[in-house]
Amino acid sequence: MQKSLYDQSTLTWSPQGRLYQVEYAMEAVNQGNLLIGAKSNTHVVLIGFKTAPNEKLSYFPEKLFKVSNHIGIGIAGLTPDGRLLYQYMKNQCLNYNYTFNADYPIEKLVNKIAEKSQLKTQRGESKRPYGVGLLIAGFDRTGPRLFRTCPSANFYEYNCVAIGSRCQAATSFLENNMEKLPNMSKDDLIKIALEATKKAEDVKVNGNNLDVIIVGKDETTKLLSIEEIDNYLKEIDNKMDLS
Repeated sequence: MQKSLYDQSTLTWSPQGRLYQVEYAMEAVNQGNLLIGAKSNTHVVLIGFKTAPNEKLSYFPEKLFKVSNHIGIGIAGLTPDGRLLYQYMKNQCLNYNYTFNADYPIEKLVNKIAEKSQLKTQRGESKRPYGVGLLIAGFDRTGPRLFRTCPSANFYEYNCVAIGSRCQAATSFLENNMEKLPNMSKDDLIKIALEATKKAEDVKVNGNNLDVIIVGKDETTKLLSIEEIDNYLKEIDNKMDLS
């Protein structure tokens, strides 16, 4: 039978045991802009590569967002779906802080996102799953945490990870430097994540087409400015020239 008979609903399985709507959502993540996360013993950094939605536009949609003082996220895939989940997470953190006067535990929040994503694959009125993957960086009483969520409702914890288009080159670079990550300073962690971005992208990266967010011990979640990103990139280029 034709595949089209089985890809109209998230509840319809193909004879091969596949849910095509979930596979389409996963492909939207794979085709999304590059997103990189790396974690040390004290900090977590996220880097998102931005592209203009149209060649005639100079506007670059945001890929990273500050959810709370202890959590930042990055999105790869469909931006509207990512913004919807971002607003949901932000509201959850605000309500938790108001009720308990404490920061929302990161792993508990990730579980909430997984439950919300799974409902999209369990109800007939759901037209499709969320077509977005998230990298969630945070720091709570358990230390720095870095999670990845998927449209299928699976989630994983990493020391370093890259998703989206051209992620393989970044993944290989991070894996080759994984042993150095735990003891890195905040600045070195940002630099190595930026190096991974430069390895993966075939265009010149700069503060205009990158978002960088850092969260860690004794400091709140911070989105770096264009000038700060460019300064880090200059230090990387100077280091490469010397070597």
